[in-house]
Amino acid sequence: PAVKPGYAIKKLSAYQYIEEVGIGANEAEDPFHYAHSLVQQILKTPNQELGSHTFSHFYCNETGQTIAQFREDLKSAQKAAAAYGIKLKSLVFPRNQFNDAYLNVCFEEGFTSVRSNPADWFWKIDSTRHESRWKRLNRGLDAYFPVGFKNSYPLSALVVRPGFPVCLPASRLLRPYRPQEWLLNDLKIQRVVNEMNHAARNNQVYHLWWHPHNFGHYPDASLNGLEKILSNFVQCKNEYGMTSMTMGELAETVTALHAHPTA
Repeated sequence: PAVKPGYAIKKLSAYQYIEEVGIGANEAEDPFHYAHSLVQQILKTPNQELGSHTFSHFYCNETGQTIAQFREDLKSAQKAAAAYGIKLKSLVFPRNQFNDAYLNVCFEEGFTSVRSNPADWFWKIDSTRHESRWKRLNRGLDAYFPVGFKNSYPLSALVVRPGFPVCLPASRLLRPYRPQEWLLNDLKIQRVVNEMNHAARNNQVYHLWWHPHNFGHYPDASLNGLEKILSNFVQCKNEYGMTSMTMGELAETVTALHAHPTA
């Protein structure tokens, strides 16, 4: 980008990492920092959407960065996507940090949908620096026990505001398998299944998300848990007509409903 993020804490910047540690020249040399083949695989896979996580993992609520820097970051993301013949429409904020001013910039740079946070107080993330252990503990506990609010919602709960992307609240972060958690691993998967079933029975949206690299330590066990969730989705689809949609597709659906409420 023409202007890079100016974080007060320099190590937050991906560009600082490149200067201090360095990265390879291409995907063959450095597959952790390049993903050309993975992007192509996503584009060739039916029912998938290539979205954005910003160009440089931009932290919108950290001290030192500015809206102008954020805008330049998104322009760079769109430029990178243009090399593949597409325009990015959906965005997930790094560390779930965002506010209205930045949402407006997203819309102006072509993004029509973003993932927002659940309504629970422990998902309000102003900054990841010096965040209280109590808040992190509650976020962790909620993965296994009903600490927070119900996290599925009807389409009517989604708001369409002129000049802003549609905010799609996350429902559940799928945490990876951890051998030290023993029975908690099954409890975590069952919690997702129960929430999905509730959403399907009540014709509601359930937004499950995770970082694929989180599965890296125990991929077989983590993918086994995901397979149970996907099998449950098939059952929900057969019994209740539940459908799977990308963020972009859901935003288009909600926007159309607001434009034609009786349709």
